[in-house]
Amino acid sequence: MRNSDAAKAAKSAASPVQSVDRAITVLELLAQAGEAGITEIAAQLGVHKSTASRLVGALEMRGLVEQLGDRGKYAIGFGIVRLAGAATGRMDLAKLGNQTCQSLAERLGETVNIAVADGGVAINISQAFGSAAVTAQNWTGRRTPLHATSSGKVLLAYMAEDARQELLGTGLERYTPRTTTTPQVLNTELRHIVERGYAACFEEFELGMHAVAVPIYGGDGEVIAAMSASGPAYRLSRERIQQLVRPMSEAAAELSGQLGHFPR
Repeated sequence: MRNSDAAKAAKSAASPVQSVDRAITVLELLAQAGEAGITEIAAQLGVHKSTASRLVGALEMRGLVEQLGDRGKYAIGFGIVRLAGAATGRMDLAKLGNQTCQSLAERLGETVNIAVADGGVAINISQAFGSAAVTAQNWTGRRTPLHATSSGKVLLAYMAEDARQELLGTGLERYTPRTTTTPQVLNTELRHIVERGYAACFEEFELGMHAVAVPIYGGDGEVIAAMSASGPAYRLSRERIQQLVRPMSEAAAELSGQLGHFPR
């Protein structure tokens, strides 16, 4: 085969792959931006507007993107829901969470848990022990109070207002001298949690134990779980907790992305 023929063959084989890559990039762009026009899409892809238009047109025919009225903007279409439905069974929070917990526990050296709200309590669904963990107490399946744990506070903070106030109105049990039992005080703390993006507990559920937690988001943008790191007070100081927030938030964001959440 002559060099020119080989070059043509290579170009022909690469073209479909490049088109697929560009189409996926378009979907990712729309998922993150919410909507975009052909000019914006072409600029992101680094291609001519006619090329971008053909790509979007092909995706539109499959129902993967849709045009928003006569504004010339495009958004993710309901065809994506059909495709996502086939993978829903695999998008299991506990399974994905186990992997994240293990990786983060190895990185931090602390015990890492993931909890979800279950009625008026938090229930731990995943756990991994770090190298510095002093005990191997298994919290998986354990039900813990929302108002006295870092994970529980995250779940409370992002809960619907009416549901949260209903739970707080049932009374807040005291577990240690440091447990917050006044709804007004707790409400103020919950607002701060949303503002800063994490919650901390200092011997509020168990004396000698500190913890910090961050939210995990689902595909609909709602907080569906909380991921916490816990350890003895002498090691998990307030300063140390501040240092853990960033790597925990990064891990939670990665897990949220696996669950279909695209921050805007």
